[in-house]
Amino acid sequence: MLSKTLLATLSLLTLCTSSALAVPALSCPAQSTVTVTASTAKSVSTSSKKASGKTSTAKVTTTKATSTVATSRAAVATSITGAFGSCSTPEISFAAGLDGRRETAFVPTDLNSFNHGSADDINIIASFICQQLKDKCKAGQTALTTCTSAQTAANAAAKGTGAQADAFNAAFGVTTNFASVAVENNQGQTVSSGSSSSGTKTTTGSNTGTNTGSKSSTSSSSANNGNSAASDEQSATTLNAAVLATGFAEDGQQVPAAGQVASLTSTNNFINFCLTVNKPITNGQQIKTGSCNPAPMGVIAATTNMPSSKFTNPKNLDTIKANTPFTITMAINNLETGNFVNAQQNYYSAPQQVNSAGNIIGHSHVVVEQLTSLDQTAPLDPNKFAFFKGINGQAVNGVISADVTDGLPAGVYRMASINAAANHQPVLVAIAQHGSLDDMVYFTVQ
Repeated sequence: MLSKTLLATLSLLTLCTSSALAVPALSCPAQSTVTVTASTAKSVSTSSKKASGKTSTAKVTTTKATSTVATSRAAVATSITGAFGSCSTPEISFAAGLDGRRETAFVPTDLNSFNHGSADDINIIASFICQQLKDKCKAGQTALTTCTSAQTAANAAAKGTGAQADAFNAAFGVTTNFASVAVENNQGQTVSSGSSSSGTKTTTGSNTGTNTGSKSSTSSSSANNGNSAASDEQSATTLNAAVLATGFAEDGQQVPAAGQVASLTSTNNFINFCLTVNKPITNGQQIKTGSCNPAPMGVIAATTNMPSSKFTNPKNLDTIKANTPFTITMAINNLETGNFVNAQQNYYSAPQQVNSAGNIIGHSHVVVEQLTSLDQTAPLDPNKFAFFKGINGQAVNGVISADVTDGLPAGVYRMASINAAANHQPVLVAIAQHGSLDDMVYFTVQ
């Protein structure tokens, strides 16, 4: 049962927020009011990735309809569902046009507190929010329990519709009407209209923010035949039987071997594997607490195209001057260097590719770590290094380079290459038994 104090507080808030009552005798706190309106069944609403402060506002415009969403931390929701630590009230939005998608999808409303890209499965977003509440926000136990209940409520609503976002938000005391947003497929076509053509959301709080963005979409028929079928498959959300790896269904234990363990198995290419772990989707981000990446490994390089590299300066066991600029150089074979995608937005976000010669399209890195001695046997901490450089330039006469402009302090060091595909994943080759695809040398600075 609610305490008398809480009932009195809620009654006061009800009186203060009601437009139908005249209450001049009450001393009501100043309020921030936010409203959601949807003009037609094609309305869409979303959050901006450039949200400022603790709230975000976004406007998505299509050729068919418009809607506007503004959100703020809900004081009443916090009092009921528990403190959210350093984060705002958990809330999920539903819209088309998120992250360049043509289909409708879900996204955290406040990307400052819950920074995650959009997903067409609300469980991905809800699980991430609940995990963030625990690990990052340091929310109270009541809030964590409420988040679990919110996820359950979302799953009970019509799958893939804005009603799921409404159910999740309602658990935290926030009323939204994303059920009115029409559901679209990955071709931008309306699958089902929203449950209503308009809706209103009002919350109270002390923070507001405004950011806007726009999207225009059109659909037309195409007369191109060529590769249209293959192109369509790259936007499909179902697995084509032609790429089904039937061998994945075997765990490898048909012929047991000492020390060999059973493999995970799948009959659908592990397309939904990330639903089995409580981790956020990598989504092109470098998430230090760990994540799950749904991107396939891609094209595997043949044995005739395995990369190989060798440092030419400093060479193994060289001695160089302390605190003096020098240039690292490394000879490299079978890697089309100079292909370096945005590491903040596209990390591990695309499969490995090869060029027409079969060489991996990618780049290299060099990392220098300090040792206690040249014969040190203790493993090093990968979080600590003296110098690191991602080399995004092309090799010149088969050699890549990196300038160490400030030099290094006196000591002993090891230096290693990290040869990678364009999206920063380690290079992948056709066989398990092969020579090192990277190089490592040891040198002294004095």
